[in-house]
This record gives sequence, structure tokens and C-alpha cells, in this order.
Amino acid sequence: MTQRSTPRCIFITGATGGIGGALAPAYAAPGVTLILQGRRLDRLEEMAAECRARGARVLLEPIDVRELDELRAMVRRISDAEQPDLVVIGAGINIDIGPQGQGEQWDETRALLEINVMAAFATVEAALPAMRARGHGQIALFSSLAGWRGLPVTPSYSASKAAIRVYGEAIRDWLAPEGVKINVIVPGYVESKMCFEMPGPKPFLWTAEKAANRIKRGLAANQARISFPFPLNLGTWLLGVIPQRLSSFILRGLNYSE
Repeated sequence: MTQRSTPRCIFITGATGGIGGALAPAYAAPGVTLILQGRRLDRLEEMAAECRARGARVLLEPIDVRELDELRAMVRRISDAEQPDLVVIGAGINIDIGPQGQGEQWDETRALLEINVMAAFATVEAALPAMRARGHGQIALFSSLAGWRGLPVTPSYSASKAAIRVYGEAIRDWLAPEGVKINVIVPGYVESKMCFEMPGPKPFLWTAEKAANRIKRGLAANQARISFPFPLNLGTWLLGVIPQRLSSFILRGLNYSE
């Protein structure tokens, strides 16, 4: 069975975030079903109204992805009942070392890893059986350009996004022969509450709508890595391959170090 070129059922976790909140209306259209997960029911309902106005059928799942058993059960239920063509795993948070470099707090670090890594893995694990059984489907995972070279001000966030990138690349190769597509989204700075709360400069800042359109095109083309913007992608990739002494010097000069 071949996969539809245009997904008609899309499940988005982290749909109340900046990019997730732009992706939902970007896909909303008559004949499309959107399943939106987020912790804020009021924001989900606002998004549902916008997407329904564009003709989409919208289902809401206001759960906390840190409840991994509940999350896995919900994803399995949706996978069986709605058979989403596309699952976008966008739930994520960021923390930093603080304005005086005090360091990350353990409770915050644990929550970050639960949301950015464990919940992402759990969603993939729960969505895969139905996709593999029918021989098609697509899963998009959110990494970050910070995953190329860890930023001193956001070490745990950088590590979590590096983990997602490597995981996504690995399972893409594993699942490709079965018709299941895996894509890793590697964005730079995109306008959102989380972005503006991050320390350090934010070069080449994109709007959420511009990012959503770029992601939608990349997913349609089944690009392995959907990374943007190009200048920042190239720069962060180079930081990850040059000697660390030099990359550390550059990051200090760009005010990404305390």
C-alpha cells in the first residue's frame, strides 16, 4: 500500500507551542483530521476553532506527556482509531544555567529529559505498530541546531536535541524498507515563548509561520533532515566538527558562554 502524498490525518504533540501552533492551521483544510495534544486546554480550544474554521475535523488530547503510560495508551488508541498518516512529535521545553551561571536544577533537568526525550521515544514506540502493520506512515521528530554542538548556557536542552537527532536518523534507516518515513526537524531560532526565554543572541530569527511552511515542504519531500535557516545550520554544524578549543572560543565571542 502506498502512502498518501498529502496527509489527511495529522497528530501533533506540543501543538500549543510556537511551531506546533503554526503547523496545525497550515495543515487544516476540508477533509483533514487534526489531532492536537497539549497541556493547555484553553489554548487547544482556540486552535481547534481556528482549524475548524478552515474546514478541518479536530480532536483534542489535553494530557501531560510526562505521564508516559497515559501517553502511550493515548497514541495507541489514536493509531488504531484514526490511523494518522503523519505524527509530529513537537512537545518540548528548555532550561538554562541561569543568569549568573548557577547551574540547572535537577527537577527541571529531569522534566526536560522526560518531555524532550522519553515522551518522544514513547510516542514513536506507540505509533509504530499500526504504521508497520499497514506498511506506511510518517513520523517527524523535533531536534534543534543546538544538537550539533552543545551550547554552554543550555547543556541539557542541547543534549536532549542531539539525542533526538541521532535517534531519528537511526530509525529512519531501520524503518525505510517497511514504508514508514522518519524525518528529523532541525530548526534554528523560531519566534515563541520558549525561544524568547532562552539566553544568548538569536540570529536569523524566523516566524513560526515561516518555519511551519518550511517543515511542511520538507515532510512532503521526505527530507531526512529539515534544517533551517541555512547560514545558521552551516555555522552550528561547523562548530560541531572543528576542534573544541576553537568552537569554545567562537561561542564565547558570540556571548553563548557565561
